[in-house]
Amino acid sequence: MGVKKPEKGGVVIPMERIKQAIFLIRGHKVMLDSDLADLYEVEIKALNQAVKRNIGRFPDDFMFQLTAEEATRLRSQIVTLKTGRGEHRKYLPYAFTEQGVAMLSSVLHSDRAIHVNIEIMRAFVRLRQMLASNVDLARKLVALEKKYDAQFKAVFDAIRELMTPSEPKKKRPIGFGP
Repeated sequence: MGVKKPEKGGVVIPMERIKQAIFLIRGHKVMLDSDLADLYEVEIKALNQAVKRNIGRFPDDFMFQLTAEEATRLRSQIVTLKTGRGEHRKYLPYAFTEQGVAMLSSVLHSDRAIHVNIEIMRAFVRLRQMLASNVDLARKLVALEKKYDAQFKAVFDAIRELMTPSEPKKKRPIGFGP
């Protein structure tokens, strides 16, 4: 993972940067217009104008606008507010599903848009593969559990516990306590 060598005429974008820009909203893995504009190196306004000029290519399952509540909740999670006059968005952000991101390459006419889209599609595929492998592993575990009797229950419980992500450990405060 990490930084890859660009293909001929390609663009180097760390996979982690793309993965961090993918959110789960309304049950869909999406990327926000602001993150996409940053990756494509265009202004958010220019990206959204290109989309609006070609709105027929973006049905509801490709793109949707966040509600005020969703935008507020997301803003508090990722701390997107900047300080200063003119730094806040006037309009609610748009969220693009995987299909919407793929469609963006047809409305943004630049080499960078093409190469960035390729990297984003690869990130979506890797996420889907990771999710599928966990589901497949859980399914195999259930099948094994049914096949063997209760004597292995403790082993299966231990494996299941290892499969669930652990919560980060709380750090002890530095210094002397009372």
